[in-house]
Amino acid sequence: MLGMTVSCAAAALYRSLPTISDLDGMGGESSNGENPCNGEIHSNGKMEVERLISKKLQLKRKAEHLKFDLMRQFDSQVLEFMDSLIEESASLEPAPVPAVFSPPLSDKERSKLRHLQGSSQGQGKQFVFRRSLLDELFEVNHIRTIYHMFIALLILFILSTLVVDFIDEGRLVLDFDLLVYVFGQFPLVVITWICMFLSVLVVPYSLFHTWASHYHESRHGTLWSLLLGALFLLYQGLGLGFLPTFVVVKNSFPPASCFIIILEQVRLMMKAHSYIRENVPKVLALAKDKSSSSPVSPLIPQLSHYIYFLFAPTLIYRDKYPRNPIIRWSYVASKLLQVLGCLFYAYYVFVRLCIPQFRSISQQLFDLRAMVLCVFNSILPGVLVLFLAFFAFLHCWLNAFAEMLRFADRMFYKDWWNSTSFANYYRTWNVVVHDWLYYYVYCDFLWMSKKRFRAAGMLLVFTMSAVVHEYILAICFGFFYPVLFCLFMCFGMMFNFILHDRRKGPIWNVIMWTALFLGQGVIICLYSQEWYAQRYCPLQEVYATAHLGKTFILGSYFIAFQIKESKYFKRLRCNLRFNQVFTCHVFFVLFLALFPRAAEAAFLELSPPDQPSSRLLRGCN
Repeated sequence: MLGMTVSCAAAALYRSLPTISDLDGMGGESSNGENPCNGEIHSNGKMEVERLISKKLQLKRKAEHLKFDLMRQFDSQVLEFMDSLIEESASLEPAPVPAVFSPPLSDKERSKLRHLQGSSQGQGKQFVFRRSLLDELFEVNHIRTIYHMFIALLILFILSTLVVDFIDEGRLVLDFDLLVYVFGQFPLVVITWICMFLSVLVVPYSLFHTWASHYHESRHGTLWSLLLGALFLLYQGLGLGFLPTFVVVKNSFPPASCFIIILEQVRLMMKAHSYIRENVPKVLALAKDKSSSSPVSPLIPQLSHYIYFLFAPTLIYRDKYPRNPIIRWSYVASKLLQVLGCLFYAYYVFVRLCIPQFRSISQQLFDLRAMVLCVFNSILPGVLVLFLAFFAFLHCWLNAFAEMLRFADRMFYKDWWNSTSFANYYRTWNVVVHDWLYYYVYCDFLWMSKKRFRAAGMLLVFTMSAVVHEYILAICFGFFYPVLFCLFMCFGMMFNFILHDRRKGPIWNVIMWTALFLGQGVIICLYSQEWYAQRYCPLQEVYATAHLGKTFILGSYFIAFQIKESKYFKRLRCNLRFNQVFTCHVFFVLFLALFPRAAEAAFLELSPPDQPSSRLLRGCN
């Protein structure tokens, strides 16, 4: 059908285009004194040049319109064909592969086993052969030119850095001290990761194997399940949750090293949960069928499947994934080189655009005008960091591992840049994480609530995502500053309902990009200022709770009652960092509920507005 449509459209376009002989015929008819445009006869026997050009332009415009219609029709047909192909491939059932060490099964047992496997996996995510979207777009010259423009911008960053260093130092300075600092203590990072990976390889697999093997034989199946489930949760909380964080905090890992450990911690926890979540229902479903004599061993995944899943670029467990026939090592090398290039790109962005600005601003007194300018000046580096993180991780890094593992489903993201709503942006920006949140948080919540609280399920997804993101940043930066949490829970939730999927048209895409750019500027600005504030203005209080109480109450008291006292305002802003004033409004109510005595003590220490307490005004010197 697709080929017939394209052929018919091409034939129509070919028939409608004028040929050279047709145009020459126009001139020939004009030479006989006939004007095809208006029937006038000219004395020289020729058509006027202007009218001939006008006729040719009309024919050209007609050809362009036909070309546009052809491309639009072709594009729609391709999309329909791909959708139907995905649906047909998802409905295909793979041929049963008997286990190596399992006894032969009867036809009835095989059909029962296929039903059990389909009940847990058939309704979930379907993995099919798909290329990454950017790999397809880069085959178009116009899109590849944008990629070349980013490379040219990197070259300009490098040249500007070299020229400035040569002018300042009189020589070329090629030391990458920032990269050396952020990736410090790398041997300890590798050791920590190996311990994490080995624990995930042994503990979840052993617990599930033990539970599944003895669940049918045990007389107390519920108690047995609760015991091993509690052990798994204990391992998730202590083995993967607490110990890696303790190692990171205890050894004061620099930011990039922290990101490696904490991101791997979160990834392995999500993979372990997916492995248990996808395999437990099959064993439970087999146990409910009292008449079934099917063995449990085929339901226990092989260790090789689990190891493959731990390295595969997906968070949804399956016993088998679609695989490519060969490994293109040149493709792997190009993607890894692009990751390295993005790393140096980010280095020059911070060196040229971020560090000089925030190093000087952080040593100045807080000023609203300077703060607003700082936010807008941070939009460019924030957007570049956003693009680099997306391209380096979601495209290059995941595609490199997918190619090495012959993993065929490369839909790690969708066309999020075309989103006209934040709801669609959240679904298409990071498909890998979105699938995990959708199937294991949202869908499971709807299943437990019998599909009665969809809004609560959405709120749960946003809350979990915001908490995990804020946890990662707090551990990696070494301070708790909930800017990202507030953006997720406040503006993210608000935009999710305001800019919903019914919003169509280019203007909504512009609004989405504007809000995204502004949010990146706020994140880069506030976190960078707090980073330097922690270095130049460290907290000197012995008791952190008392200091937080004074900060929260003083900030709220100041904003609520003293905003009109300009003299008092100036004295306060000279001694309170902006991030403390910002934080106190977000968590003021929570603090009053958790620390009432500290709040009362802070209130007692407050002096009248005309005579502020010296103890509370003792800020950073």
